[in-house]
Amino acid sequence: MRPAELTAIRAGEIDLAFRRWERPRVRAGTRMRTAVGLVEVTSVDRVPVRSLTAADARRAGAPSLVALRQGLDRVHPERPVYRIGLRYAGADPRHELREAVPDPDEIGAIRQWLDRLDRASPTGPWTRATLLLIDELPATRAPDLAHRMGRDTPSFKQNVRKLKERGLTESLDIGYRLSARGAAVLDHEGHLRPGRDRPEPEPGTPLPRLGASATRALTAHGVTRLEQVTGLSAAEVQALPGVGPYALARLREAMDAAGLAFRAD
Repeated sequence: MRPAELTAIRAGEIDLAFRRWERPRVRAGTRMRTAVGLVEVTSVDRVPVRSLTAADARRAGAPSLVALRQGLDRVHPERPVYRIGLRYAGADPRHELREAVPDPDEIGAIRQWLDRLDRASPTGPWTRATLLLIDELPATRAPDLAHRMGRDTPSFKQNVRKLKERGLTESLDIGYRLSARGAAVLDHEGHLRPGRDRPEPEPGTPLPRLGASATRALTAHGVTRLEQVTGLSAAEVQALPGVGPYALARLREAMDAAGLAFRAD
């Protein structure tokens, strides 16, 4: 699902999706982790294309019934159509987990889990080295980190996803950063963390997830905190290369929640 669709699902504006599949790829009750949080599948039904209505199109975020049908006929028109019910199911529980500093018992369990991953790896231990590298080089492209580790990018990303599942790392629009939970584990083991003495980030609210292109554009413009966006008009932000409608909407949403606003033109 595209970012704009996910945002609409969270807002309750979209609660259907239509897909052409050989067989169902999800089932009712499935919860998917997305950029906006958990999205739950509430139903999965095979339907004939002729049964689709204008209301279905609106609920799926399509501009019209014709556009919905054309989109379904564009790829694999010979496959059956499935109607998928969707709803926003809340924040990703990993967000809260990564900020929760573990107690000694939890740290012991995490360390045992990391040791098991290292023992099972055909390429040798990797868990602590990966955590330390992310701590040293936050917001660095995954291919660059993989190269530093002597790994290919897909397998490196797969390993980082395992660490993220336990709340030890956090994905950014570009790269990753070590979470408070991950830092606690490394500190407990006595590692010399390269990021421990890094200066505290400047005060303010971090930018929301906007996508890599928009984040790069704002960073290059000297904007790394939500409060700094108030010095720009909406038109100036949208004119930055890489900032599209989705990024602008996410910024506006975050600023509204924080009681901030773009500079008036």
